[in-house]
Amino acid sequence: MSIEWVNQAIDDLRAWGRAREVEVDADEVRLLCDYASDYLNVNELGDFAPETFDELLLSIYPRKVIAPPESAPETIAAARSLVDYLSEAGVVPEERAARMRERLNDIEPRMPEALADPANFGMAKSLFSSIGPESLEQSIAIPSGELPDLGEAPCDCPGCAPLPAARLAPPEELLAALRTVPMLKERPLPSTGEPLREWAETVGRILDRDTRGAITGSTEVDEGLYDLFDMLYRLQVRVPVTVIGDYLDEIAGDGGPGLAAVLDRLAWCGLVTMDGDDAELTPLAVWALREHYLSLGLDAPQAPDLAEADARGLIEGLLEGVPAELAEDDISRWLTGRTAGEAAGELLAAASGAPAVARGIAITIVDRLGAEAAPQVRDYLDDQELRPHAIHWLAARGLPAPQLTQEELLWVSVDMLALAMPAAEEAPEIFAENMAASGPPAHLIEEMWRVDHPDVVEVLELLGRSIPDTTVAKAARKAAFKARSRAIR
Repeated sequence: MSIEWVNQAIDDLRAWGRAREVEVDADEVRLLCDYASDYLNVNELGDFAPETFDELLLSIYPRKVIAPPESAPETIAAARSLVDYLSEAGVVPEERAARMRERLNDIEPRMPEALADPANFGMAKSLFSSIGPESLEQSIAIPSGELPDLGEAPCDCPGCAPLPAARLAPPEELLAALRTVPMLKERPLPSTGEPLREWAETVGRILDRDTRGAITGSTEVDEGLYDLFDMLYRLQVRVPVTVIGDYLDEIAGDGGPGLAAVLDRLAWCGLVTMDGDDAELTPLAVWALREHYLSLGLDAPQAPDLAEADARGLIEGLLEGVPAELAEDDISRWLTGRTAGEAAGELLAAASGAPAVARGIAITIVDRLGAEAAPQVRDYLDDQELRPHAIHWLAARGLPAPQLTQEELLWVSVDMLALAMPAAEEAPEIFAENMAASGPPAHLIEEMWRVDHPDVVEVLELLGRSIPDTTVAKAARKAAFKARSRAIR
């Protein structure tokens, strides 16, 4: 965001330009000052030095600003105006100003190359950083909700709260796990030839019968196990043990058994496993709980193995919400069953014409592939929506690629922000912080309304609500109005 010294500097610069009838690109100078302040410890105009422009124009600007190479002369001209003002206003000595001009002369022929260099491709890093997990350089992020309060049990009415699809371990793994449960070594299952069925019935008795503290050492905690396990089943992710501790305090009070003792007992029973400061249901517990739900006549769906799905099924399954570790395993096994070219072709075909979030997941997975997938990626250079992503993929691997046009840069910036919308709605404060640090500048936002993207209005409205800088937020809201008006016509 703009700070006071920058605001004052821009006002003085405009006045200086008017007095001398010199055209000054104040917006471009503001951008240079903002980045110098944020990244180069420039706290006042007098801190500008020749080396400031090296970092600013050849490193920071290419990484942070979406601009085609042919825009470099405009930025250099703005920098020269700034130097002229610094010199004439007496802010810096003339000797330093002369060295700044020499440095800008040296930078001028190099800046277009810096803007075109994929290693400096600012759009991917600056905008993807503002959406957190959906970056091409980051692991896949699966949509998820907030962690519910374990102190509030779900409604007891059957079917009132639908159960999520559960991922089940293969039967051979479950049978092997049964042989390691400490409780079963002391109290073996009946030898009926159906050990998993007997295990499910054992867990059902633990949950439904009055065990009078035989499981955890506390009658109250034993009575609350059904609600605890039901919530863990619905979450399908590890939870901090402190959350479980808060739940235990709610039902047993200060006089109940300690958290560590309860977790140890549940682990002894083969129902809970620990991972550092987190805990989750064991695969055996998940399997038994689902069997118990089915015995009650509840709809307890089983989640498909996404590694066995086609590309569309993989993307749709990930969008429905899969714990991160399972998602990573599914993706890795899905890729293992295909060559890089086959995987890229299938994923991009599924992404073509898909919503931005689905397209983002597909492209994120394709980004894991090596250069051997280049022919299949090149096939989508003619796809309007996938072309910018394909160009970025090729350029990032040092492969020949077309130059992105300004229109394509604008389109892909909207596309990546559209990918951010679900996460932004869930965590608006984090999104706002990221946008303040590395979001698109005002002059880019002002042009977004022209982009032929189905989500452009929603993206601009999101920016208008989220960007802390009131000037930039106003520009976003104004652009959203223009985009909406254009759609109406």
